[in-house]
Amino acid sequence: MRSLLFVPGDSDRKIAKAMSSGADALILDLEDSVALDRKEEARAMTRDFIASAKGQEKRPRLYVRINALATDLWSADLEGVMPAGPDGIILPKPRSGEDVHRLSLALDHAEERAGLKQGSTRIVAIATEVPICVLNMASFVGSSGRLEGLTWGAEDLSAEVGSTATREPNGSLTSPYRLARDLCLFTAVSAGVQPIDTVFIDFRDLDGLRAEAAAAARDGFTGKLAIHPDQVPIINAAFTPSQREIDHARDIVAMFAASPGAGVISLNGRMYDRPHLTRAERVLARAGLASGE
Repeated sequence: MRSLLFVPGDSDRKIAKAMSSGADALILDLEDSVALDRKEEARAMTRDFIASAKGQEKRPRLYVRINALATDLWSADLEGVMPAGPDGIILPKPRSGEDVHRLSLALDHAEERAGLKQGSTRIVAIATEVPICVLNMASFVGSSGRLEGLTWGAEDLSAEVGSTATREPNGSLTSPYRLARDLCLFTAVSAGVQPIDTVFIDFRDLDGLRAEAAAAARDGFTGKLAIHPDQVPIINAAFTPSQREIDHARDIVAMFAASPGAGVISLNGRMYDRPHLTRAERVLARAGLASGE
């Protein structure tokens, strides 16, 4: 998934607009964007939308951001939306991988009650939103077979820490939030799940988004959260390998396939070893996902 677009779960208009945005996934939000007195209505609207959209031949993946496990709302969120069979659940504010495990067990029961295939509901955790989670990042490794992605957040974390800013005047992240970003990347790769970069909150600054998405793709992230439909095309472009990258990756893979015992191959005057093969295979995998293969 290159682009994951947040949309309030209680807005039919915004959900309809999001469906035509080109996002690889929609995150129907029951948490921050829904007022407390509209939670129940949002659950019903989200459930009905997912049920109606799942029959469409070409559609984005449909995720639901539930409320944090530290609240008394998340169980009702699952009860409200799981009968429709969402593709996944976005877990906000986990304290450690134990919260992923706890959610996974709850999904076991929810899938059984809804008659869904066991293990079909995936989990993407928004790590780093609370300070203790930054200290517990390694616990996400092996936390659940349902875990398919890790992303990170700066705004909730900054409120907890008491930071007055998360970015320097030039737009770059301040030191604590660079740390959170880097830990998310390394942890996701260690866990064998997708590393997903956080939102770019100034949705009018498309040039700033383009630069940040390009930097994230350069560093190893494979997707990015979005908060506005206008951000989606830029994010998709940033995380879609170019034809030149694809052709180069294919050449590397072909050369190693022709010499299966080789530790190093020579291509166009340069030497490539096994880590380059791994990188090439990842480029081709991303290209296949982007094209719908």
